[in-house]
Amino acid sequence: MGNIYTLAPRAKPLLLAVAAGLTGSHAWAQPGLGIEVNALAGKVVKHEAKFTLPLPALTTGADVNMVWHTYGRQPWQQRRHYPRLGLAVAMADYGMASVYGTVYGIYPNITLPLMNGNPEWTVRIGNGIGYVTNKYSRTGAVNTVNVAIGASLNDFIMLRTDARYRINPHWSVNGGLFVSHISNGSVRKPNLGINVVGAGLGVSYYPVTSVPVRIARPLPALSNRWLVQARYSMSLVSAFVPGGPLHPVYIGTLAMSRRWRSHNKAFAGVDYSWHQSTYAYLHNNGLAQGHEVAQSGKAAIIAGNEFLLGRVGIITQVGVYVWHSYLHREDVYQKVCLNYYMVQRERGPFKELSVLVGVKSHLNVAEMGELGIGIGL
Repeated sequence: MGNIYTLAPRAKPLLLAVAAGLTGSHAWAQPGLGIEVNALAGKVVKHEAKFTLPLPALTTGADVNMVWHTYGRQPWQQRRHYPRLGLAVAMADYGMASVYGTVYGIYPNITLPLMNGNPEWTVRIGNGIGYVTNKYSRTGAVNTVNVAIGASLNDFIMLRTDARYRINPHWSVNGGLFVSHISNGSVRKPNLGINVVGAGLGVSYYPVTSVPVRIARPLPALSNRWLVQARYSMSLVSAFVPGGPLHPVYIGTLAMSRRWRSHNKAFAGVDYSWHQSTYAYLHNNGLAQGHEVAQSGKAAIIAGNEFLLGRVGIITQVGVYVWHSYLHREDVYQKVCLNYYMVQRERGPFKELSVLVGVKSHLNVAEMGELGIGIGL
């Protein structure tokens, strides 16, 4: 899912130096380019019974976001009401370094306007990589308390919503709420992940202007076409105990999609995943004899929407299981994927080819990450 990158005390000089350096750089002296610095405060929340870690009283932090305010150079920017693209760097201290360690992160992000004007209401979506210095370990520097994080490298998704007020073309202030989670996608156990909810305050500076002249051209409406969508992806998940072997998961998806409003794609269909870790468990314990292969798979009916941003798509998907594996747990899952289109065509039998990365979860508990390829016919 994601991560709240909170600021360790020793991170403040580094972030301030980054902000000062970027602000003074000639590379930033262009319309729409700026920098945003945010102070964050929140609290780690317990999201399942197995989350037995001590809960810090307060999580504090900051991030520095390098921002580019789009102005309509590409048609999708106008269709999405001129969003901001960003790349953020951050450092984090959850408030209990002896258990959680320090987190260093970098994540690309997009800020979409929900209500235009001044003040403005926005939502920011970010996904990237976070490095944790004090993960779960039974050797060396022993840390068996941190049952939430079992790997040094983790994936995160940061969700924020802010009210923004533009003081002048150079300066603006913002304040809002965030929800975030960090995990490694079950590549290493334990992998409960860490959820944080909180609030933040920030200030933005644009050396030239935060309101570049926008290109507004008549855009033809794209047809609400139907496509057959097929995806194949794989994942690697750790066995059921810390330090266990990695097992592959194979996922296939078949769906029908329909484009709407020229920048969305709704879809519905089925998917199937086969889990070698379940097969190994059944085989090693003499369970479901003769049916180990069938009992190691899960099938679901799915529905979702893809938010199209040029060659990039953000997929949100919900699935309801209609066939369970032997190790039956949840009945519903959620999936968020980032799709990059190498081929996008309006005509011809072969219209789309894309690569994707995604995270599958059950409510706020991540199950696995995945990497795959998709086509549209």
